[in-house]
Amino acid sequence: MRLLGRSNSTNVKKVMWCAAELGLPLERIDMGGPFGGLDSPDFREKNPNGLIPCLEDGELILWESNTIVRYLVAEYGEGRLSSESPASRARCDMWMDWVLSTLTAPFRDLYWNKVRATDSNRDEAAMEQGQKDLSRHLTLVDGVLAEHAWLSGESFGLADIPLGCYVYAWFGMDIERPELPHLSAWYERLCKRPGYQQHVMLPLT
Repeated sequence: MRLLGRSNSTNVKKVMWCAAELGLPLERIDMGGPFGGLDSPDFREKNPNGLIPCLEDGELILWESNTIVRYLVAEYGEGRLSSESPASRARCDMWMDWVLSTLTAPFRDLYWNKVRATDSNRDEAAMEQGQKDLSRHLTLVDGVLAEHAWLSGESFGLADIPLGCYVYAWFGMDIERPELPHLSAWYERLCKRPGYQQHVMLPLT
């Protein structure tokens, strides 16, 4: 299997971390950002959106990071990171979809302007609003983690992967953050996982 995408992409981190948790040999190929290649005919044939990551598993080609993570667990997980219970699977899907629908946009506004923008193109208003929205959304998560050790339930699983990648950047940026003890404790547990250390805990760029 190969994954096309640069290591500092949040969406690439999700897949590489998931593969590490499952012990899968997944070769990553640098593409996107400074590496380019996303507009090449070969890549656009694989992913017409022209975005990373893109998974090649034999003749199967998949894009969309959450879909790839679900596929790896379903195909190779052998009961790990997911449950046979429809209710448990739905809980994981719920949180994975919530990250996409609710968290991604304000995170992008904060991260791009705080970490990647220059003084000449930084949108201060968007950055400030993104920070406020993320604080509000993560306060909601903190309340949930007061009742469960993991977003997936009583054990680490699929639901923890997407948010875990965003939360690393949240704690790594030089910003004011509300006191969220349960989120902080969850993050500390993630930081002890070798796959998280290897694929998520990279310099913020």
